[in-house]
Amino acid sequence: MQDPKNISRVACVGTGVIGGGWAAHFLARGYDVLAWDPGAQAEAALKRLIETAWPALESLGLAAGASLDRLRFTDSLQEAVGDVAFVQESGPERLDLKRKLLAELAAATGEETIIASSTSGYSMTDMAAEAEDASRLVVGHPFNPPYLIPLVEVVGGERTAGWAVDQACAFYELAGKSVIRMERELPGFIGNRLQDAIWREALHMVAEGEATVEQIDQAIVDGPGLRWALMGPCLTFHLAGGEGGMAHMLDHFGPALKEPWTRLEAPELTKELRDSMVEGCEREAGERNIAELVRERDRGLIAILKALRESNTGGARQ
Repeated sequence: MQDPKNISRVACVGTGVIGGGWAAHFLARGYDVLAWDPGAQAEAALKRLIETAWPALESLGLAAGASLDRLRFTDSLQEAVGDVAFVQESGPERLDLKRKLLAELAAATGEETIIASSTSGYSMTDMAAEAEDASRLVVGHPFNPPYLIPLVEVVGGERTAGWAVDQACAFYELAGKSVIRMERELPGFIGNRLQDAIWREALHMVAEGEATVEQIDQAIVDGPGLRWALMGPCLTFHLAGGEGGMAHMLDHFGPALKEPWTRLEAPELTKELRDSMVEGCEREAGERNIAELVRERDRGLIAILKALRESNTGGARQ
């Protein structure tokens, strides 16, 4: 196994919006990037995408040695992946194509090369069905645009070796990503399932004439979206319980789970679920008490609101 700290070159296979975004991210982090895509105009489109993204990346701060000159578009898949330790696959979201492409990548790379798929929802167990060696295949699910949104969700399939998941997580962290290592395969992963729950309820409200598109977006942008950028829904509700934290919030508001506030059926609030939520929030809070968390949240909200006003973007312009 190659030490992730020693990886200096990566391959991006598939260079559309997601694959191109990955290429921009890796370049900004100081890697050499070998890119390949079978599309007729893929090379030109990739260069346009990266040139568009580069000013934002410069504003965030480039790693030492980062340069657009470290990108090379290759003539073949084999040329792109033959001598790299990490491959980011971002082909079209079609299961038949993913199976074929991942099998080809596994055959074309060395036994220590990690191959990560940017799939939005397929399991690696399903995608790896045609690969002779699936031990090095993992999911590395990003959020768009990958060069700005830090999250990547990592999970292996039934035939993925544990060391490959370890290596992928370590590499992504070194490459500046916020990594969730999932313990089990889950359709849509974590982030997409949460997004999808809001999206489906939004569609229901529009379909029933209960809210407009503009109202739905405003409700998130000027409401919970601001808080979620800082603490996420669980720690946010932990604060909603006041000094009693999540325990008080669940004990006080738990019955509201039975109210018809969404079309989703709420799970039964068992003692085990309640205790899991409470313990999770306590772990996340660490040594910070409620008052400290509130001050931290408020400082962050003020910074976000000021940034939105200065950039004149978003809905929060009070």
